[in-house]
Amino acid sequence: MKIESLKIENFKVFKHAEIKDIPNYCVILGTNGSGKSTFFDVFGFLRDCLMTNVNEALRPKGGFREVISRGCDPEKDLIKIEIKFRTLDEKDRTPLVTYQLEIGFENGKAFVNFELLKYRRGNRGKSWHFLEFKKGEGMAIVNEDKYTDKTFNEEREFQKVSSPDILALKGLGQFEKFKTISAFRNLLEKWHVSNLKIDSARQAGTGISDAHLNTNGENISQVTKYLYEFHRDKFDALLKKFEERIPGISKVEAKLTEEGNILLKFRDNAFENPFLSRYVSDGTIKMFAYMVLLADPEPHPLLCIEEPENYLHPDIMHELCEEIREYADNGDGQVFVSTHSPDFVNAVYIDELFYIVKQNGFSQIKSVKDNQSIVDLVNDGNQLGWLWRNKYIDGANLN
Repeated sequence: MKIESLKIENFKVFKHAEIKDIPNYCVILGTNGSGKSTFFDVFGFLRDCLMTNVNEALRPKGGFREVISRGCDPEKDLIKIEIKFRTLDEKDRTPLVTYQLEIGFENGKAFVNFELLKYRRGNRGKSWHFLEFKKGEGMAIVNEDKYTDKTFNEEREFQKVSSPDILALKGLGQFEKFKTISAFRNLLEKWHVSNLKIDSARQAGTGISDAHLNTNGENISQVTKYLYEFHRDKFDALLKKFEERIPGISKVEAKLTEEGNILLKFRDNAFENPFLSRYVSDGTIKMFAYMVLLADPEPHPLLCIEEPENYLHPDIMHELCEEIREYADNGDGQVFVSTHSPDFVNAVYIDELFYIVKQNGFSQIKSVKDNQSIVDLVNDGNQLGWLWRNKYIDGANLN
């Protein structure tokens, strides 16, 4: 899956914002409070809406009234999100798919005002609305197998979800006959927003292996055990890279205790006995967590990473940036990264770099490559991180 554009309306600081021509690897700059975390929150919010319902997804954010942009009328205005993307599971260029979601509020509860999933047959063909719902009821296409045959028209049937705050994508996506809806639902389920926490990653895990690292990294021991047991080639490659990033580390073990917990042990060449994860440096455990995240045998179709530079030495930022890019290039997914590190940005290509500008309380997303003066400076040999820190990227720094 590759998202090509994202349009956001009335979602916190994004009153009317759009990002186009999104690359496979997208790095976001912005001052504190500009909306970087909110931008990532859009992806997490959509996934939470799918996994639960709209009201449950809004609850930890303070509810609809706290999420809708300031100045909006909660009883009249709508939160709107539009994603245009292509699936990447075929050799040929796949159609551009559009997913639109509108969320309203009435009688103290949020509801799905409008939901649409469509794409066009050919460059000029009529769009097929695989799903089109309003307030919990609508139509869905049932003859998807005829989609590639231009002699057939769409056939649709009426459907209704059990509650207006449930996405039709969630309900209908469970049925095999709605193949396109089901495919998009499965993609959203696998979206991942990573916000690794050092204290969480130091915790001893249970004896059960986990296939994927969770948001905070608290199951890193279980995932390490999983990689060691079922994907030894991935684990060995991970360890080799880790040794290059953290000099002196020669071995990492996921040790199962008598109590059934898993402890991570790091062996330093200079010492006979290994260190438990709770005693190694913050940078060591953070770097290892990123290595585990990027070694996932089943890469996420969309991965968001917030400020990976925290606790890490500037000298390894270039390598970390390239490893994240390799993850994006080698899988079928897409990676978004937010950063405050000029060293990290120095390793970013100009078409990968975007920045968020906040003016009069609301934010816009801009592409650095659209600034011709920056393009010329980069072509003259200047690094993007240096240009950013020296305020050549207008709006990406504090005044």
